[in-house]
Amino acid sequence: MRKIDRRFCVAPMMDYTDRFCRYFHRLLSKHALLYTEMVTTGALLHGDRHRHLRFDPSEHPVALQLGGSVPADLAACAKYGQQAGYDEINLNCGCPSERVLSGQFGASLMKQAPLVAESVKAMLDAVSIPVTVKHRTGVDDCDSYQEVVDFVATIAEAGCEVFIVHARKAWLKGLSPKQNREIPPLQYDRVYRLKSDFPELEIVINGGINSVEQASEHLLRVDGVMMGREAYHNPYVLAQVDSVIYGDNAAAPSRIRALERFAEYVESEIQAGTKFVHMTRHILGLFNGMPGARRFRRHISENAHGEGADTDILYDALAHLNSNQVIRL
Repeated sequence: MRKIDRRFCVAPMMDYTDRFCRYFHRLLSKHALLYTEMVTTGALLHGDRHRHLRFDPSEHPVALQLGGSVPADLAACAKYGQQAGYDEINLNCGCPSERVLSGQFGASLMKQAPLVAESVKAMLDAVSIPVTVKHRTGVDDCDSYQEVVDFVATIAEAGCEVFIVHARKAWLKGLSPKQNREIPPLQYDRVYRLKSDFPELEIVINGGINSVEQASEHLLRVDGVMMGREAYHNPYVLAQVDSVIYGDNAAAPSRIRALERFAEYVESEIQAGTKFVHMTRHILGLFNGMPGARRFRRHISENAHGEGADTDILYDALAHLNSNQVIRL
């Protein structure tokens, strides 16, 4: 089994980390572990499986996150993921949306540890790649430290060796998914304690991590760090990952070089029938914090939906920046 280095991961984010986003992120970091959006078992069993599982080989290492609660279905979908070439299968036990209640997946599964254990075992029996679990520090009123310990212990006994822990509890009723990412207080100490209590397990911490420097501090206490919204909205933060986290001294790509390489990819995808706007929405934050960033975003946003939109729009946006001499090649 190929060893996966999880010291730095980019979180699975619904409506964000599609294959276009992941391709762009890989241009900025060679080593970060990338995750798909959550894909439900129903989508793979009854929908367009190829579309849901498609990815570019350059995305490796890349993990498929599944949402579901029927062990046999999860096992079948894990097998599809392995056949498609994914490096890891991750089970979502942390999504806080009320919509997950009817489907019995996401954070609601934290109340059903035996079912999660059965699901993990079924997937491990079906594939030869790692099966991991992403969860919260608690859910609703099941939020004591002992309860999360019992959850992890039960799943670990089924064979899971890697736990990605969002360091907030989830409220399944009363808070939106966005509020669940912001209102429940961060509980980093609980995640550190899990690593102390389960030294044999690989523990990855997630939640509220906004810089590579913060990630480095967490790595003194846990095995890995997962960054979410910051990596999406300020993607150039990923350009620091290879040197700071992995000790890779190769020069990071400049923002402009990353944009040029992504434009080459966009051009090839347009020729294959992909709409420009579906790809370029992921790069709007590339120049965040720099003079001219708003003009860059606006130019792309205002022109991306037009008929025949192509990579000229990207170069025009870049030309706006360069003409003001705020970025030098």
